[in-house]
Amino acid sequence: TNGPFAESSRIPGDTRELVSRVYGVQRAGSVTYQSVQTELNGAPHRLFLIGFEPGRPGGPRQLSAGRDILRGHYEMIVDRSAGLALGQEVLLGTRDHKFSIVGLMRNEVTSSGDPVAYITLRDAQALQFELAPPASRREQARGGSMETNDQINAVIAKVSPYVPVAETAAALSRWKHLTALTQAQQETLLSKFVIEKARKQQLLIMVLLVIVSAVIIALIIYTMTMDKVRSIATLKFVGAPDRTIIGLIVQQSLSLGITGYAAGLALVFTFRPFFPRRLVFDPESVVAVFAITIVVCLAASTLGIRLALKVDPAEALSAAG
Repeated sequence: TNGPFAESSRIPGDTRELVSRVYGVQRAGSVTYQSVQTELNGAPHRLFLIGFEPGRPGGPRQLSAGRDILRGHYEMIVDRSAGLALGQEVLLGTRDHKFSIVGLMRNEVTSSGDPVAYITLRDAQALQFELAPPASRREQARGGSMETNDQINAVIAKVSPYVPVAETAAALSRWKHLTALTQAQQETLLSKFVIEKARKQQLLIMVLLVIVSAVIIALIIYTMTMDKVRSIATLKFVGAPDRTIIGLIVQQSLSLGITGYAAGLALVFTFRPFFPRRLVFDPESVVAVFAITIVVCLAASTLGIRLALKVDPAEALSAAG
């Protein structure tokens, strides 16, 4: 499968030992992924739980506060966007297990904006497979077999820098009959397929906003040009060339657009921590949006320029009379 990101996947817990013995693999760690919902102060709270083996690949990258997980059970590291504090307890599972917050991270959220939390693999497996007491008694009464919880969703492997990653992935697929995804393939799955529809929707919204902005700027410039028809006629009467008038209108349009761009960029950076999803700004995107703003302003100024070029210099005399 293409799991656990694009599809659901479930493999035996001893798969890590199989992966560790493949040539080129330095370290490997088992992980599980699941979404949970709990209540904090009477309000629903969603978390994306990652179960990992402490000391192995798959754990949190860097902590901004607190410490790593040291105990085998009931400790959690969570992203700051969850609004939880160090030492706070969170109830999870059908049996309301109390997990203590021992570490905090930054910028660890899912594509849907849910904060990521890390717990030990054993705790994650227990939460994923345990039944509520009534359901457990009912299952035992009917003679049903209790499903083992020694299952994981994926194995994260760190490959030696002296061995090609593609070679190790091919060996895993050929000899262990496992789907091996490199980091580049995982990024492609997430960015091109998993969030493709959301990306297209955001692109459509952005296009509509650009069109609406162009119409608003065009109407503003057109209205300002209409208010200055007599002044434009006077400039033409004294011999001002058309390029001077066009330059004035373009300057007004550009000043309006650049001012709006600067104000919007300042607001986005100011309220960035309060957005439900993580916002990443790269210089290429900022420059691209600025270029789009310039193009939109130039296109929006054409309506005012057409009106200005049609102004008759004789209107200056009629206005004076």
